[in-house]
Amino acid sequence: MNMRLTLEALHVLDAIDRKGSFAAAAEELHRVPSAITYTVQRLEKDLGVKLFDRTGHRAVLTEAGKELLREGRQMLRAAHALEARVKRVATGWEAELRIAFDDILPVDPLLELVGEFYRAECGSRIRLQAEVLGGCWDALLSDRADLVIGAPGEGPPGGGYITRPLAPVEFVFAVAPNHPLASAEEPLSRELILQHRSVAAADTSRELPVRTTGLLPGQEVLTVHNMSTKALAQALGLGVGYLPRHIAEPYLAAGRLIEKQTQEAKAPVPLFLAWRTSHRGKALSWFVERIEGNQRFLERLRLSG
Repeated sequence: MNMRLTLEALHVLDAIDRKGSFAAAAEELHRVPSAITYTVQRLEKDLGVKLFDRTGHRAVLTEAGKELLREGRQMLRAAHALEARVKRVATGWEAELRIAFDDILPVDPLLELVGEFYRAECGSRIRLQAEVLGGCWDALLSDRADLVIGAPGEGPPGGGYITRPLAPVEFVFAVAPNHPLASAEEPLSRELILQHRSVAAADTSRELPVRTTGLLPGQEVLTVHNMSTKALAQALGLGVGYLPRHIAEPYLAAGRLIEKQTQEAKAPVPLFLAWRTSHRGKALSWFVERIEGNQRFLERLRLSG
């Protein structure tokens, strides 16, 4: 069956509605008036509906015509956007760049960078996704992301990707003021911590082995979906554990969490910028160039509190 509705017909309807007459639409579209009339009549015949009320001096859309044009204009916008993206892809710009970032990162600096990219009118769509623990590495290696920001620790073996160091993230062991460990003598021992429930953020890896951090063998655990929820759960006294200092800081300042020293302090964790060696698109290069060595961006990450 032939397609009855074409982009050309939608362009004609749009022009008639904006210009108010078939003749004015023909002038704008550089067509003869009879061609405009034929397009509308053919479309009305194919659809079996009247699209214009022609009883007055101005061509007025019927209710069916209004609905067709309302949806049709969305199709025209989508077609124009697709055309622009295809042209950009032909010049080396990706149709879409998928960026995964670790959940511990503050998102404001990244969104500001995305805004700068949009202002440059490069044409590529951007897809952002938050990952936890090994999720960034998993997203990169399983082709769920083109660029990862803040991937923690060393990457998995096998290569195939390029890394650049960002800033290390500092951790603090934090408990609620009413938690039994709040009044315990410091530094807290491993044996003492083991007696209390820990709160852990679930690793979002799908293919790589799931990582855990700060958990002791046999320790009871409450698992939550991200780091901000982990901080809140600890502030509510539901468990204890290590938190990135910059996430814990507001709770510490408000007295909702207390920092405790431990015998086995958690070392700062290095974070990395990483992308696949085979990816050479211009959108990827744009983001890498603006993040790599960008001291202001790194300072905005404020990973050490």
